[in-house]
Amino acid sequence: MNSTTKTSGSVSFAAPRSFGTAFKSDLKETFFPDDPFKAFANEKPLGKVRKGFQYFVPILGWLPKYSLKTFQYDVLAALTITSLAIPQGISYAKLCQIPPIIGLYSSFVPPLIYAIFGDSKYLAVGTVAACSLLIAEIIGEVADPKADPTLYLHLVFTATFITGIIQTALGILRLGILVDFLSHSTITGFMGGTAIIICLQQLKGFLGLKNFTTKTDVVNVLKSVFQHRNEWRWESVVLGITFLLLLQFTRWLRNRKPKLFWVSAMTPLVVVVVGCLIAYFAHAKDHGIPIVGDLKKGINPSSIQYLTFDKKYFPAVVKAAAITGLIALAEGIAIGRSFAIMRNEQVDGNKEMIAFGFMNIIGSFTSCYLTTGPFSKTAVNYNAGARSQMANAVMALFMMFVLLFLAPLFSYTPLVALSAIIMSAMLGLIKYNEVYELFKVDKFDFVICMAALLGVAFISMDIGLGISIVLGLVRALLYVARPGTCKLGKIPDSVIYRDIEQYPEAARNSGVLVLQIGSPVYFANGNYIRERILRWVWDEQEQLDASGGQLEHVLLELSGVITIDMTGIETLAEVHKTLAARGIKLGIINPRIKVMEKIQTSHFVDKIGKENIYLSIEDAIVNCKFSIRKSSEAEGSS
Repeated sequence: MNSTTKTSGSVSFAAPRSFGTAFKSDLKETFFPDDPFKAFANEKPLGKVRKGFQYFVPILGWLPKYSLKTFQYDVLAALTITSLAIPQGISYAKLCQIPPIIGLYSSFVPPLIYAIFGDSKYLAVGTVAACSLLIAEIIGEVADPKADPTLYLHLVFTATFITGIIQTALGILRLGILVDFLSHSTITGFMGGTAIIICLQQLKGFLGLKNFTTKTDVVNVLKSVFQHRNEWRWESVVLGITFLLLLQFTRWLRNRKPKLFWVSAMTPLVVVVVGCLIAYFAHAKDHGIPIVGDLKKGINPSSIQYLTFDKKYFPAVVKAAAITGLIALAEGIAIGRSFAIMRNEQVDGNKEMIAFGFMNIIGSFTSCYLTTGPFSKTAVNYNAGARSQMANAVMALFMMFVLLFLAPLFSYTPLVALSAIIMSAMLGLIKYNEVYELFKVDKFDFVICMAALLGVAFISMDIGLGISIVLGLVRALLYVARPGTCKLGKIPDSVIYRDIEQYPEAARNSGVLVLQIGSPVYFANGNYIRERILRWVWDEQEQLDASGGQLEHVLLELSGVITIDMTGIETLAEVHKTLAARGIKLGIINPRIKVMEKIQTSHFVDKIGKENIYLSIEDAIVNCKFSIRKSSEAEGSS
């Protein structure tokens, strides 16, 4: 590449970069925006290897500096989150329609993996209700969990494995941008809709029902509840309401007095223990209150041999894996970053994706199903004083102790207690204030949120989520196809130019029109931008005609245009041609490197002249005024 640089004023007209150089730059920016080895570029080879391992395996970085004092904090936090993990694990496994013991297995192996590869100090690993129900809904379409529970469980393990592969691949390729399509409004609506249907589904446990629909929409759930009124048991209702009131009271107490967070964290375990005692001594099964049933002692058995890739079931398995995997990533990464920000720390989303992926791959080999970073457990972990990822490892050890010695004691847990725990957790996921805030701030965001909420609640979880994502993409396309353009004026007593609609006091320059384009110019918006520029020009000309003036220069401020394609270049060429026919000169201000390279290569620079490309608005205005003055003098002398 010719490195010779020609300049017009202070504008760089360097020869365009070679295709290889430009492509490498674009590729790095897209897939590798941060360079993990930049910080140790001067290290010796062995030092680079050591630093590389520390980057990709975070435990190698923080463990050598770990102290006994920090360990004390992590042990206390681990004990607290273990008390929450036991009832949640059993509850969410029942929600997923798999054996309850799988929920406890999923709180043993995955936290150990996260402690090694995870980047967040405060994230607590576990299962989540939304993904549990979504897995049950999608896998349940091809395998009945009651008629063929073995096949159903094997497909759940397979979906977990594929989820891990997808998450790991996204992390390695640094494609976290896919997770960004799940916007805040989409997640808020999805979680709210999921919480509604999960709460309604818990009426089965609350009412002691034996027969219940496998469908998840509100209409079918309510229809099933009232069709089986003869199965309602008042004993179960009384017990469920009592447990739910206790859970909600401790949640209220935690919000009023944050230092008592441990009371709320311990209450689910208290509910389970009390429920077990009542079920055992009062013979709950004889009174129509079903219990969890057999929970065998022992740590996770191998399940790698159960992974099933039969083409008959594979599409449903991949669908479940892809949807729940992205939701788990979005939720887990967002939660980890949120709590890190509170301590002015950073979390690498790509490392988190790899950690989640490894968790689920190894989890699928060891009788676990999908895990991520639940908000409730992470909040408890943070408030309990966790200082590092070691809290997850210690929690895993506590869970191992439970699996080896205490698991059978929880076999008497009444299902109504689990229903109360799930319902209490779900009520906290319906963010009324956030939905109202969306309505006040951005109506389109509110529509996206409600599409997810109502779609999930009244149609199905995947369709509701899909509708919301499509609406979000439509909105993004509208932004792309209808980019913002504005007319700039000079702020009094300054050299700053701003939108005259936002700053009406901004001064206009007679005979010169400055327009700003704030988007890439390409095939999707080329026609709109051309028409919008010309509308600005005709409006300006009308105003000048009324005052006896003449528009002589149109300046396009392109600092916000990061790239342009051939359609965009043709758009500028057409604008130039139209203006030239009316004796108006076109100028370009501050084109970015990609734009400059392309307008040079396409010879558009030659059409408008290098003298009409400027580095700043002020330079352009000065040159335009000088040109207007010279023209006026020439006309006067003639």
